[in-house]
Amino acid sequence: MSIVVCRIMEALCAITVNLPIGTNLALLHFLWMQISGTLLSSRGALFPALQALGLPPAAIRRAWAAFGGGAWKIAELLWAWEVYVQEQGHWQASSYEGYKPIAMDLTAYWRPTLRGWLSKHYHPSAMLRDHALASKALPAVVVGILARVGWVHSQRVAIPTHLIRTDLADPSQASLQGALLQKVRQTLAEDEIPVGDAGFKIGQLQKAGLGRYVVRLAKNFTARRNELPPAKGRGRKAEYGQGVRPLARTRKGHCLPATPPHRVETWIEHDTVFRAEFWDRLVLPQVKVHPDNQTFTVAAIHDPRFQEPWLLACPLPLSGEALRGLYRDRWPVEQIPLAAKQMLGGARQFVSAVESCQRLPELNLLAGSMITYLAATLPAVPTGFWDRQPQPTPGRLRRLLARMPFPETYPLPEQLRKKNSVFDHLPKGIQGYRWTKLAANT
Repeated sequence: MSIVVCRIMEALCAITVNLPIGTNLALLHFLWMQISGTLLSSRGALFPALQALGLPPAAIRRAWAAFGGGAWKIAELLWAWEVYVQEQGHWQASSYEGYKPIAMDLTAYWRPTLRGWLSKHYHPSAMLRDHALASKALPAVVVGILARVGWVHSQRVAIPTHLIRTDLADPSQASLQGALLQKVRQTLAEDEIPVGDAGFKIGQLQKAGLGRYVVRLAKNFTARRNELPPAKGRGRKAEYGQGVRPLARTRKGHCLPATPPHRVETWIEHDTVFRAEFWDRLVLPQVKVHPDNQTFTVAAIHDPRFQEPWLLACPLPLSGEALRGLYRDRWPVEQIPLAAKQMLGGARQFVSAVESCQRLPELNLLAGSMITYLAATLPAVPTGFWDRQPQPTPGRLRRLLARMPFPETYPLPEQLRKKNSVFDHLPKGIQGYRWTKLAANT
């Protein structure tokens, strides 16, 4: 048995072994199906994907039952996965001026034909079935992701710590963002700082009670200074600070100049000179001047290789180099849904039960994280004779696993086994369904 198969089975056993007996083995089969990419060939159909592993019909039914109704939660699997990664010693957390980044993101699994509790999420593509999606928000199962970011050799890898579900009572994106930020506030360590893209607003972060964060801003972002402008000697006393526009822009043919920065920093990285312009002690435009206001600093990070700078906000006095490093370390959280949905075939989903609609994206994201980390730690496998300089990518690992059946000869731990329950006395077929339905209504 190859080292690749042994390592993957070792990881799968580590995260499922503590689940209830029977459920753990069935869920191991289900996760192997996800990681091996058989969902791509089955176009998202679960039963054909499980059958492609070479499993007997009874094992396929048990895997399906464990997925939809098993006694497990994704938080247990994520915790076991993080413990396994830490024990291996390959992954090292990133740190900038004493702070470790916690990447935040929302990802969507598009379900345009599913009706009911779904949220809506912006879709950047052009077409999906009969829907024109350009610049539109479509029904989707949206999941919030929190992940720690670190390095495996020379590759940045994100390890998810929490997956936040959509609230069925309020499936809006704003509600999900609020739940995600509350989870960040509850779990954030003293040496960690959350990092988000432009979808997270400063007002939301302040309302959630976060005293530190790094978030990207829109190019047309404006703010105010938290100090009153000089009195003019007449008229009403000012209540708002002077406006600040970090980047110049054009509106209705008129050029609106940028506000001069308070300070400027420069540094050299890999023979490239970077420049950061800072505007300190700012508040949102609608906030009046008050000494107790939550202030923040806006930094424009200029890279000579690009025309437009990054505009970042942070309430802490961090350097431009640290801010650039922290925001760059948010990117690996985008790799998890990319690997899960596109490389493993999780983008197409055909389950309809509410719990299954939530569980399938969660397991798919876990599988995307696993194959990304395992590919980075295993020797690179060439796709074919033309692949002369293979890189340790999840796509290459998935192509290798797609050619292999499930490793039945792998020595599983004693706890990972089929549960030999006595069920001969129970009704079968339609009678069993009617009996279950009757018991649920009594």
